[in-house]
Amino acid sequence: MTALTMQLRRIGVSARQIDRVLLVALAILLAVYLFDPARLVPSITFTLDAFIGTAPYLLLSIGIAAYATASGADNLISRAFAGHPVRMVFTAAAFGALSPFCSCGVIPLIAALLAMGVPLAPVMAFWLASPVIDPAMFVLTAGTLGTDFAVIKLVSAIFLGLMGGFVTMWLVGRGFLSDPLRDGVGNGGCGGAKVRAPRDVVWKFWQDGERVTKFRKSAIANVIFLGKWMAFAFLLESMMVAYIPAESVSGLLGGEGVGPIAIATLVGVPAYLNGYAALPVMQGLISQGMQSGAAMAFLVAGGVSSIPAAIAVFALVKKPVFALYLAYALAGSFAIGVVSQVWLA
Repeated sequence: MTALTMQLRRIGVSARQIDRVLLVALAILLAVYLFDPARLVPSITFTLDAFIGTAPYLLLSIGIAAYATASGADNLISRAFAGHPVRMVFTAAAFGALSPFCSCGVIPLIAALLAMGVPLAPVMAFWLASPVIDPAMFVLTAGTLGTDFAVIKLVSAIFLGLMGGFVTMWLVGRGFLSDPLRDGVGNGGCGGAKVRAPRDVVWKFWQDGERVTKFRKSAIANVIFLGKWMAFAFLLESMMVAYIPAESVSGLLGGEGVGPIAIATLVGVPAYLNGYAALPVMQGLISQGMQSGAAMAFLVAGGVSSIPAAIAVFALVKKPVFALYLAYALAGSFAIGVVSQVWLA
């Protein structure tokens, strides 16, 4: 075992997680070299230039995530799940939009919340809002697609959480969804996550050696994770720019009406990689004629209901809750796409 591999395992990043993306990227470059060698250097140059241009936002997002982990600011999330039910839904939706969880990463926390008896309505609000955006994602979205797009995405995350939370509250009040968890899912399911009791946040974490170590490990893990996915996404963008005719994009996802938004909503589920990788891909498609509303619908639908996240949700909750979760994601994303198209046009 190499020293690098040992270091990565100490911070919770396996070599396989890196190699899988790297191998696909190398396979793409090899295919370009074999079948269209003239495109190899331009594609590499495009990828490097795009990555360097996004680097300031990438570093800022990594710093935000590492600071939240080291200072314990992520502990504040537990305070969203106490008090009056209506207030809980509002607070959970807002905290969801501000929390540093992706669509898959939020699953263990949701399992713990439900197993501890936290009402389904605020949990659903948090569940839907959390994968759409977070502070780091907001910064990257603003740098990639513009500040207006990032602000609308933030508002959309809160709206989606509120919609799901209050509809769920209405259903629960009428006797539905009383037992959401599948049989056998106990406290801290899906990996044994536990909801930590709220503690004081150590904003000046650099005065504590243990927290400095936590900051460093979080930053390294995020550099590896975000760096590999962003580079891979820019490589995919270079492929799309080179091989997807602009008129095809304009014909399918551009133009007038809600058809392109509906298509993007449905396509977002199987085609979504992750929030960071999707941003430059959407940037490339918008430049080729994709509707801004369709891009928003793709990002929201994919973030909430990507195939890995959907599989995890299906394993966690009973079928009616899973069906409701998907319905919220698709219907809400379509509505958000329509409104975004009008606003950003």
